Amino acid sequence: MRSTALAAASRSLVLPLALLLAAPVALAHGPTRQKVTETIEIAAPAGKVWDAIKDYSALHTWHPAVESSETTAGNEPGSIRTLHLGGGATIVESLKKYDADAMRYSYKMEDPGPVPVTNYSSTISVAGKGDGSVVTWKGAFYRGDPNNNPPPERNDEAAIKAITGIYQSGLANLKKQVEGQ
Repeated sequence: MRSTALAAASRSLVLPLALLLAAPVALAHGPTRQKVTETIEIAAPAGKVWDAIKDYSALHTWHPAVESSETTAGNEPGSIRTLHLGGGATIVESLKKYDADAMRYSYKMEDPGPVPVTNYSSTISVAGKGDGSVVTWKGAFYRGDPNNNPPPERNDEAAIKAITGIYQSGLANLKKQVEGQ
């Protein structure tokens, strides 16, 4: 009888104990990693499109928001790129991987400047599609403010909107330039 009572008592403690231990996990909120992927089809061979974007130091030649850019080591992984935006703001990025044969490179924002993100990493690539090509620009990041109640200008929605806008405006201008329209 004593072992039956002891077993019943320990079973009755399991659920409350489990809930108590899980409570801090349930209350811990924090940011969720966000992802944005934008693609665009361009009526030009992949090699021609790659030629337009392959120079890591030349984002200013095809992205309308970038007035000038320079790197410390060109297309070599570890190269630091500084982007100068209109109005005087800057963004600092580092090249993580560069693969000319695959027509792709990956980079990370070290200092996002005015972009409301943290821990941002991105890859841009070109692939052939029929007589044309497809450019894919994708990134993963956290919102600019990691606290549970970030201000609207640094929350998930602001971060997604900013990155989506950067990708869409850059890809639209790239298409216009490469297609000659």
